Amino acid sequence: MSLPTSARPSAEHPFGDPAAIRCERAASELRSGRPILIDDGHGARIAVLALDGSTQGSYAAFAAATGNAQQLFLTPPRARVLGIDAPEGALVPLDGLSFDEVTRLGYLRDAPTPSAWTPGRTLHVAAVRVARLGLLLPAMLVADVADDAAAFEGCGRIALEDLERGDQAAGRDFELVTRSPVPLRDVGMTQFVVFRGGLAQRDQVAIIVGSPDTDGVVPVRVHSSCLTGDLFGSLKCDCGDQLRLGLRALKAMGGGVLLYLDQEGRGTGIASKMRAYGYQHDGLDTIDADAQLGFGADERRYETAVAMLRGLGIRRVELLTNNPAKVMHLRSAGVDVVRRTEVAGEVTHENEHYLRTKAARSGHLLDVDALLARR
Repeated sequence: MSLPTSARPSAEHPFGDPAAIRCERAASELRSGRPILIDDGHGARIAVLALDGSTQGSYAAFAAATGNAQQLFLTPPRARVLGIDAPEGALVPLDGLSFDEVTRLGYLRDAPTPSAWTPGRTLHVAAVRVARLGLLLPAMLVADVADDAAAFEGCGRIALEDLERGDQAAGRDFELVTRSPVPLRDVGMTQFVVFRGGLAQRDQVAIIVGSPDTDGVVPVRVHSSCLTGDLFGSLKCDCGDQLRLGLRALKAMGGGVLLYLDQEGRGTGIASKMRAYGYQHDGLDTIDADAQLGFGADERRYETAVAMLRGLGIRRVELLTNNPAKVMHLRSAGVDVVRRTEVAGEVTHENEHYLRTKAARSGHLLDVDALLARR
């Protein structure tokens, strides 16, 4: 089959969209433990340092550079954990608090409810968006700053408009890099097709099983990476089962495509996922564990999947999933999801609570009791 690539850099911007480049650089700066400046385009700007990437020393430097006016911005999920009803997020003043106390407020369990806070603003929400591009926890050290603040000279700068334009480019600028035959156990010969693009230019893989007819309805499984389950056989989830059973199902259906997306931990990244695993070990379910870290129930996005399907020339799909949200996301992006087929793994003592949480709190179409009865 012919595999067209997506749009390449324009003549006007031969090295890529400048807004997307600034977004990537800003995320990299936060990951490196350095502050950035975010401008709203109307004269207001904030300095931002990711708590996840900071140290006691960088926190002290940030406090000094802002005249001890630094605040901690907490997302609505984390604010709720601390007993704060803040639909736009909460700004907590930090003057007089140690780095350890700030860390506790940001993402550790059993932190005290702050005695004072104010609602967050658009710029603070934008700071979280940049942190998520860098797969950092969404707990942000922020402070209003003047444009000529000498302490932040040389720091990366980004505007709200850059984030909007970067988001628009994220699911559009994908290029097919290479493809190769790969024989898989229990599946046979497949084609691994590598795409590169979006913000951060991550490599994404489409696994073509058999010879699907792209002019018809193509069976498709959209699978987010799970290092622990897919590679190491973790018993805490059913991801590894869904990956392998999904590939076998595509073979049994006469061919199809599995999109393997780099979205570890429902889009939070491996470090945040491991932190959440620690909280789950203490008794929290997966959603409450992510909320402790400031994340929503599911941080995944599917522009990448849509771009890959278009790159493969696929317009109509039979989606192998238990998650109706995936159906909704693909349909809203113009993919014709003709029907949905379940992919159910094995229920074990270790993952039963996880699967019941997916069904009860995330809306997954899973009948755990029926699956248990099949054993």
